[in-house]
Amino acid sequence: MKPSVYIETTIVSYLVGWLSRNDLQVAAHQELTRRWWTTRRADFDLFGSSLVVDEASDGDPNLPAERLRFLQEVTLLRVPDHAHKLKLELLRRTQIPPKAENDALHVAIAAVHGIEFLATWNCKHIANAVTLPLVYDVCRAEGYEPPLICTPHELLGDSDDEEV
Repeated sequence: MKPSVYIETTIVSYLVGWLSRNDLQVAAHQELTRRWWTTRRADFDLFGSSLVVDEASDGDPNLPAERLRFLQEVTLLRVPDHAHKLKLELLRRTQIPPKAENDALHVAIAAVHGIEFLATWNCKHIANAVTLPLVYDVCRAEGYEPPLICTPHELLGDSDDEEV
């Protein structure tokens, strides 16, 4: 059985966005995401949710169709009531701000479905070393094993490709 990965919206956004010439960090994230998608995604069972679809449908009018095309390769998970309950606990007991409730919901969806990894480039609210210990503690206190929250770079594993 392959490891399971919940694909948060930043992943499909970086897959289809234009390579940034103004921000080298964003360009590196885009390249790493594309490398992971082309070389390693087949090593994982990919999951998302209607929340990812909704968020991927927004933004630049030229890009949603392409983002949604990538999501066709992802199994969509239900967003059960207990995911919303866990989201509220995450907002109440961690440093995820109320304005980032969708970020807390991504974590909650992955946790209630027992997904092993949550891939994201959202290091402000999700893959944040200060926030993560509290997020993991809240998930466990509510009876869920949290997904390991990481970036595509961390999911590349041992690759023969050059590092970016």
